[in-house]
Amino acid sequence: MSNRSDAVLTVGDARARGISWDRLQRRDWERVGPGQYARPHVADAHTRLLAASRRLPTGAALAGRSAGWLHGLDLPPCDPIEVIAPIACHVSARAGIRLRRAQLEAGEIVDRRGLPVTAPLRTVIDLAWRLPLIEAVAAVDGALHQGLVGLDELRQAVASREGRQGVRQLRRVADLAEPLAESPMETRLRLILVLGGLPAPQAQVSLPDRLGLFIGRADLYYPEQSLVLEYDGATHKESLVEDSRRQNWMIEAGYRVLRFTSADVLKTPQMVVTQVRRALSGLPADP
Repeated sequence: MSNRSDAVLTVGDARARGISWDRLQRRDWERVGPGQYARPHVADAHTRLLAASRRLPTGAALAGRSAGWLHGLDLPPCDPIEVIAPIACHVSARAGIRLRRAQLEAGEIVDRRGLPVTAPLRTVIDLAWRLPLIEAVAAVDGALHQGLVGLDELRQAVASREGRQGVRQLRRVADLAEPLAESPMETRLRLILVLGGLPAPQAQVSLPDRLGLFIGRADLYYPEQSLVLEYDGATHKESLVEDSRRQNWMIEAGYRVLRFTSADVLKTPQMVVTQVRRALSGLPADP
């Protein structure tokens, strides 16, 4: 197969190339859509989106999390594949595709990796009002951090939708958004604190030592209490020595440091809120 567009074959395409139905059912082919097949080594998310795009009506575009992934956001693109189709189209459903009808204005469809996709601002707006609040803010933070949209641009778009469906959540997401957030889990950590009734911490703050020399950046920071909050992600094991050294420098410089993992954030968020609240109040940590 010479290029990416050739990666997906219909049963008819396969037959024309001398590939039988029985051969398509073997391990050297993988089903990527109804009546569509690809080699396993190319049967990735992009190939599945390509297969889906071939079954869309004219004027439709990949949208939601599928579009967000194609724009570079950390989102699941195919669970399900999301599509916006023109209001007047007669297509009601496609297997494996969540299809909704909406009017896409001129300029709201762009090409990403050879696929029709909602433009960045339209994608961000859709994610902001259709996803659950924390997931919506995490997606918007990622878009802001990568420069897909600007915060002023987002706020103007929200203001222009006054009175329309979803605008209440859109306003809330825009108010909670933080362009400096560097990962979805940092956003989740910040939001469980804010939604738990604590003040919003600053994000990605450069910290000086007692002599004013830079010693590191805090993922989240409460300046009045000199309280640093760090999220230990998947790469923490690889950077354990460096992270430990940096934490020692912070403590020596007079900062208090609390570290949290994905298990803390996802499984025991109330415990995280309690620990941070106690630290902000100057109370010792629970034994």
